[in-house]
Amino acid sequence: MALPSLSLSLQFGALDDAALHRAALPRHRVMRCIRHALDADAEITVRIVDAEEGQALNRDFRQKDYATNVLTFDYATEPLVMADLVLCAPVVAREAKELKKPLAEHYAHLLVHGTLHAQGWDHETSEADAEDMEAREIEILAGLGFASPY
Repeated sequence: MALPSLSLSLQFGALDDAALHRAALPRHRVMRCIRHALDADAEITVRIVDAEEGQALNRDFRQKDYATNVLTFDYATEPLVMADLVLCAPVVAREAKELKKPLAEHYAHLLVHGTLHAQGWDHETSEADAEDMEAREIEILAGLGFASPY
């Protein structure tokens, strides 16, 4: 079965350690992670931001005044999935270190997680929805060669 097509914009904000994050997120790897999580063709922007931008976006759009690992702004699911995924580099790096995982592996999980959100998956609506979303993430990540993140 062919994977959905993806039009990708990959952006890096002003980061102190940009080289580290760029090395963990080569365009082909970002494309692969997202395409494996898609059920339909998509136009997605992935933006890697610093803690200040991540906190401002989370505060302004979710009323949560802290930087979080990934934010998904979903605009459409038909006929194309259209979304922005915003990943906060310092949060992702800290979590990867705490989880004792390579940075690229944690980014892969969050790209899959955010892409599922862009398609309507939601782990905050019920325990059953959370279990379904986690199972789908595990399945996709296994297909990408990664162990379960849970």
